[in-house]
Amino acid sequence: MTLAKEEKPRVLVLLRHAKSSWRDSELGDRDRPLNARGDRAGRLLAAYFARQPPPDLVLCSSALRTRETFAHIARAYSAPPPVLMEDGLYLADARAIMQRIEAVPDSVEFLLVIGHNPGLHELASMLARHGTRRDRNRLADKMTDAFDRVWSVSAEKKITLRQSAMVAAIREVASALEARGIYP
Repeated sequence: MTLAKEEKPRVLVLLRHAKSSWRDSELGDRDRPLNARGDRAGRLLAAYFARQPPPDLVLCSSALRTRETFAHIARAYSAPPPVLMEDGLYLADARAIMQRIEAVPDSVEFLLVIGHNPGLHELASMLARHGTRRDRNRLADKMTDAFDRVWSVSAEKKITLRQSAMVAAIREVASALEARGIYP
């Protein structure tokens, strides 16, 4: 009897952009940059991502604040991970984000999506329905700036929430930001 080889789980990271600036009221929403707190958060995210393998693919909203969040993360690697800047992710709802994720080739094992609330939070809540009650309760709070949720995605594209070192590390980033008075 031959046992079926267990397939390696795929990882999905949903990352809300770092804190953006409202200083220039003349700028359109899509053109708002990160503020100083967002830049500090971006540097902390880069320090974390530098200790991780790079994503196989990054899907990033075309808004300036998401591109700047990605730029911080990209600096963590000697070669930036492949990224697709997509207008369709700008203020996308959960269904649109999920449809885009489902279109990603199966060869992508680690997918990072950088976008906006409320769509990311709604998607995280939707995906958490497959998780434990504790996971769902944790997601009941609004996703904050530059915070993520991590899921394992099987080859059959079933998505389940899982605890991981990445979630713990992002919590460390949030704690470091809080200790410096820049989070939440």
